[in-house]
Amino acid sequence: MPATVNRQIVLKSRPVGEPSESNFALVEGPIPEPGAGQFLARTIYLSVDPYMRGRMSDAPSYAAPVNVGDVMCGHTVSEVVESRDPAFHPGDIVAAYDGWQQYASGPGKDLRKLDPSAAPISTAIGVLGMPGLTAYVGLYDIGQPKAGETVVVSAASGAVGSVVGQLAKIRGCRAVGVAGSRDKCRFVVDELGFDACLNRKTDDLATALKEACPSGVDVYFDNVGGAVLAAVMRVLSRGARIPLCGMISEYNATETPAGPSLRPLLVNRALIKGFIVSDHYDRFGPFLREMTPLVRDGRIKFREDIVDGLDAAPAALIGLLEGRNFGKMLVRVAESRN
Repeated sequence: MPATVNRQIVLKSRPVGEPSESNFALVEGPIPEPGAGQFLARTIYLSVDPYMRGRMSDAPSYAAPVNVGDVMCGHTVSEVVESRDPAFHPGDIVAAYDGWQQYASGPGKDLRKLDPSAAPISTAIGVLGMPGLTAYVGLYDIGQPKAGETVVVSAASGAVGSVVGQLAKIRGCRAVGVAGSRDKCRFVVDELGFDACLNRKTDDLATALKEACPSGVDVYFDNVGGAVLAAVMRVLSRGARIPLCGMISEYNATETPAGPSLRPLLVNRALIKGFIVSDHYDRFGPFLREMTPLVRDGRIKFREDIVDGLDAAPAALIGLLEGRNFGKMLVRVAESRN
């Protein structure tokens, strides 16, 4: 029997400090009707990403927050159920930005049609989607790694960090990761091919970085900020570049944390540059052309951490912010019929 209800997860309240499941609410409403030039799609996969914590806050940021009572935002992989856009047909698999809900309707121009034979459809919101593009743009355009240099990346087993290290290796660099557990470090080295990985919870980072990076750090791709950034700043090489991608260690902070000394940037003539991937979607075409064959041929490996059911999304986000995920965090909202 066709579904008649659209289950959605909305932002119920804004968190102070760490979010909890009480900040979300599950609601039900009618399945939307597509208008002229629009589609109706059924969500299969929902991406869970660190930036979502910022969308829960009304503090000034680079993007508007989710309003209390609105559906939580998020990238999705969906199946077109009904289409009034001639470019899309029922059964098409598409990438969209439909948020935490079972069904969504909108203009076809907002969709990206996927080829399920080219790669698993979940990769469109992972290694071949926004996280992969983030790694690609940050490393290549800002980090500009050269063969023989040392690239360090934090959150190295995550959706972005894992791609950064592998791309660095393809460019002929030494890749050193920082991760939050022994198992994650083992995966980064044994499965992804990094040269070394440091455990931020058990290693003395200042000492371990000197040992793992004897010539200094030429590129530091920062996903976390905090103590890891402070430790890396002490071992920068001259002319180092720091793509500043994320500050997950601060996302739940209620006060502004003290930052590291900037003196190493001055002494080493280093560059640090923040970037937001949505400013670089003009790079999506070149990114896909380079990355798709690398993923297909197994030269870029990926790991997914999948939980089932829309109801699991709040706990998945909370776990991600606490570092409990292992790989790209996804919610499987429904099974694919493709």
